[in-house]
Amino acid sequence: MTSDADLEAFGRALRHWRKQQGISQEELAGRADLHRNYVGLVERGERNASIKSMFKLAQALGISVAQLCSNLR
Repeated sequence: MTSDADLEAFGRALRHWRKQQGISQEELAGRADLHRNYVGLVERGERNASIKSMFKLAQALGISVAQLCSNLR
């Protein structure tokens, strides 16, 4: 089972990459074909992103899923 700490760590990583590129949650959501509220929930660790969503988010950021998850814990 995934802990809230794991979800929060992924959310922090996602926020880091998004802010590094200087884009809003809304911009990222549009690029990833996801709802902007969903991106916010994932960044706050309130939603568990599916593998499919992780790939969409990574692609929208122009990075691999491995890069997106590289600094978790």
